[in-house]
Amino acid sequence: MAWQSALAIYLLFWVLAMFLVLPFGVHTTHEAGEPPVPGQADSAPSGFRFGRMAWRTTLVSAVLFGAFYFNYVYGWVTADMLNFYN
Repeated sequence: MAWQSALAIYLLFWVLAMFLVLPFGVHTTHEAGEPPVPGQADSAPSGFRFGRMAWRTTLVSAVLFGAFYFNYVYGWVTADMLNFYN
């Protein structure tokens, strides 16, 4: 696999992991005990920290990409194994 392909696949895993990690550890203004901002949705997070979310996303995407890459190298699951119509 070329490094450009590996990088592109890793970035896809990173974006997927971002959506998986995003809802964890988020508190609304009501849960945090802060006064709501006028016009703000009740479900809006009180103190969103992008750095923490990016760090968690990087860890999750590294694990997912590692599983993908080792499967690519060692061929644990192939397309032939997933063909259920034969």
